[in-house]
Amino acid sequence: MPRKPTPQTTPLRHIAFIMDGNGRWARRRGMPREMGHRAGAKTFRRVVDHCDKIGIQAVTVYAFSTENWSRPPEEINSIMELLSDFLTEAFDRPEDQVEIRFLGDKSVFELPLRGRLEQLEQRTTGRKSRLNIALNYGSRAEIVHSVNTAIKEGKRQLAEDDISTALYTADCPDPDMIVRTGGDMRLSNFLLWQGAYAELYFTDTLWPDFTPRHVDKAVKEYYRRHRRYGGL
Repeated sequence: MPRKPTPQTTPLRHIAFIMDGNGRWARRRGMPREMGHRAGAKTFRRVVDHCDKIGIQAVTVYAFSTENWSRPPEEINSIMELLSDFLTEAFDRPEDQVEIRFLGDKSVFELPLRGRLEQLEQRTTGRKSRLNIALNYGSRAEIVHSVNTAIKEGKRQLAEDDISTALYTADCPDPDMIVRTGGDMRLSNFLLWQGAYAELYFTDTLWPDFTPRHVDKAVKEYYRRHRRYGGL
């Protein structure tokens, strides 16, 4: 007889989101893609607030990948405007207890924007929960960066810890669950090292339609699963 599912005993500390479907959401409504990103930004705020409310210690979102630079200039500009709006809002909410970190290569951004990103990281250091925003991020590039960091430190033979401690997420627990909206079933170069044992959850719901209720459904599914880490 098939074994009954064992209830999850590993607490859900860190959940990561691949926020997919903004463009399709807008297209189905006869809107430009930029409007989908604006709707998605509102969903991002609701989801992050809800995760904090239900006790999730860390949230990571895939905001802008290294491959996204190939998109039309007007779409990229719209996304960067939303990023600027988020920074302004975050600076105006000093009462928040969320530490914000930007994962990825920030050197590509012009100095004023890069300065704001780094200033927000510094201002929020030490807060009780964590929000990672993957920005100009690609997991393969992150692993290469980690290896090169170890080489610069004089290491000639690397252990797993040498790579893990040089990742952008070095001071954050690995994700327990990765959620992708929009129907596609792939990780798209997102947290490939950190997500080695993460539970994967895919939903057809487009990101702008994703609600706290959907978050709760994913969390419930997590606690139905049994993480064996290669054991029994």
